[in-house]
Amino acid sequence: MPTLTAADTIRILVATDSHVGYNERDPIRGDDSWKSFHEVMCVAKEQDVDMVLLAGDLFHENKPSRKSMYQVMRSLRMNCYGEKPCELEMLSDASESFPGAFGHVNYEDPDINVAIPVFSIHGNHDDPSGEGHLAALDLLQVSGLVNYYGRTPESDNILVKPILLQKGHTKLALYGMSNVRDERLFRTFRDGKVKFFQPGTQKQDWFNLMSVHQNHHAYTETGYLPENFLPEFLDLVVWGHEHECLIDPRYNPEMNFHVMQPGSSVATSLMPGEAVPKHVAVLSITGRDFKVETIRLKTVRPFVMKEIVLHEDKTAKVLAKKENNRTKLTQFLMGVVDDLIEQAKAEWLEAQNEPEQDEDLEVPLPLIRLRVEYSAPDGGSFDCENPQRFSNRFVGKVANVNDVIQFYRKKAGTSRKANGGASLPEESILAQLSLDSVKIEKLVREFLTAQSLTILPQNSFGDAVSQYVDKDDKHAMEMFVNESLSNQIKNLMDVDQVEEDDLQNAMDKYKSKLEELFAAGHLRKTKKARVKPRPDDWDSDIDGGHWEDQPGALIRSDDEAAGEDDEVASLPSTTSAARGRGKAAAATSRTTAAAKKTKPATTGRSKRKVVEEESEEEDNDVVMVDSDEEESSLFVKPGPAARGGRKTAPAKKSASPVKRTPARAPATASAKQSRLNFSQPATQRSQANGKGSKAQEVSGDEISDDDDAFEPPPPTARSTRSRR
Repeated sequence: MPTLTAADTIRILVATDSHVGYNERDPIRGDDSWKSFHEVMCVAKEQDVDMVLLAGDLFHENKPSRKSMYQVMRSLRMNCYGEKPCELEMLSDASESFPGAFGHVNYEDPDINVAIPVFSIHGNHDDPSGEGHLAALDLLQVSGLVNYYGRTPESDNILVKPILLQKGHTKLALYGMSNVRDERLFRTFRDGKVKFFQPGTQKQDWFNLMSVHQNHHAYTETGYLPENFLPEFLDLVVWGHEHECLIDPRYNPEMNFHVMQPGSSVATSLMPGEAVPKHVAVLSITGRDFKVETIRLKTVRPFVMKEIVLHEDKTAKVLAKKENNRTKLTQFLMGVVDDLIEQAKAEWLEAQNEPEQDEDLEVPLPLIRLRVEYSAPDGGSFDCENPQRFSNRFVGKVANVNDVIQFYRKKAGTSRKANGGASLPEESILAQLSLDSVKIEKLVREFLTAQSLTILPQNSFGDAVSQYVDKDDKHAMEMFVNESLSNQIKNLMDVDQVEEDDLQNAMDKYKSKLEELFAAGHLRKTKKARVKPRPDDWDSDIDGGHWEDQPGALIRSDDEAAGEDDEVASLPSTTSAARGRGKAAAATSRTTAAAKKTKPATTGRSKRKVVEEESEEEDNDVVMVDSDEEESSLFVKPGPAARGGRKTAPAKKSASPVKRTPARAPATASAKQSRLNFSQPATQRSQANGKGSKAQEVSGDEISDDDDAFEPPPPTARSTRSRR
């Protein structure tokens, strides 16, 4: 192999987890995320790299605001477009890696001039969703700014194909696997459903670089991606999702590859891992060798964190034995915070590398977090001030004016009860479930393990809560509960002759089946929330977010509810409902025939009831059973028809002919009796048989009740039973 020179070196700027749009409504920290990303892209241009590699979470939300999208597109266009030709040669089929309207890498597009191409996978924050299953990265790709690769359309059958690039004599195989739910990905790897492809020729000459976006540490048994799941032929793995900056490559002797964890470029939580200085790296690949040059980011807001234990501190320990020590303790803690502020300013000025201009630089307000363990020794106590009131003392000095201090106390784990008698996890478990670091699925799972759900599947419940919290899906919980209840009702109606004592077992069995289907990846969210059209004057930036997320946007119409009821009622058409429908149809036919043949003398009120009864039967298209064969087929087994006989609407679906003439004749004959005129006298005479009958006084209450068109007519069932 010839001697490799600088012309054969591929220089890549590596970054991850920019989280553009994080906390963008904060008046102090709102611009931190896009400013850090802009610095990353400026570093790429200054270093004159060949390409930029992003390992997920470019945006903090999968539906970024217009401001976030504008700032990202602005930075990409300012730093990636130019007259300099891109020296990378594309050797693989680009249409397989970049599906869509433009099946090629952006620097080969004849209509735009890309000097520094950006390759990116999606993370768990900017993943595809919604109609068309599109991500924010799809918008950047179709505009020619980003090359979005590493898609995972099937989470239970993943094919990882590399993008083959070459510069001089250096060949690069770029692998990418976008974020998949950690538990599901763990199971997919375990089942052997993840397949990696390698170049067909000269396998030993390729440098294999891969980017992933998964949990790196084992927070749960299956909630992470073990390094030994990845293939051994890889040379370097760029690990996204973890925010702690471990930029220096670490060698894995078991798998014989290196792992680099760049970390985030903006602090999204006040945790120790975020307090580490933020860096990006310039990766230089020459042949099969590589080297890394780390570059510290200068625009990142300074963040200092400290933890103290009061009963171990000499000054605070003395205060524990004094009464009314709140003032003294507050002054002590304020002094600690002031020292942290000065430390943060000094560290930020040191990172600027411009000591001669320190006086002209404006130091941004720092992030400060002081964790205080305030359990007192025996015979003493610490009277702590309200955390928010304490934090507000530093307005104008820190960026996080509401959560500067965090008080906590270590206790032995005891079982507790929540309001309503629900069991809660032990405090030792809750202490580990910090809201700053844990996933919402784990928090829900730990809480539900102490409960017993009857109808709602537990794992689907956690996924719905995760969609509501992480993906900002305002209707996720409502749709999940409605769909679960609807499915449970359909299941119970499908089961033939369920005893009341067996209802609980049937519901538990069906719930377990749903949990197994969800765990296996076969149960997906198929029902989509229907929303009203967006008003013309709606502005998502001014009016508070996307119109689809507003509570008033969800359609909750009566027609939709009626459609769902009809769907549920039509399920058991082959079981008990068919028998009830047959009886109702036959009984109605006999009732109509009897009403046609005999015309007994009745009062005005009773005749009104008959007219309403028959007219309703006409409106419901009552099925007349003419053939004995069809009637016998409907009556499969003898059984009670008290409920089925009252509902004649389902009889529409029968194939028997419909006869409306017998039902219309009585209605026409007594049409005058069905109208009420309040100007008429209070007495009426019945003319049903053409004979005079005794006058009966009709009260105003009776007229009002009979004239109510929305009152359900109960006499139908009674007359049916009396004429059998």
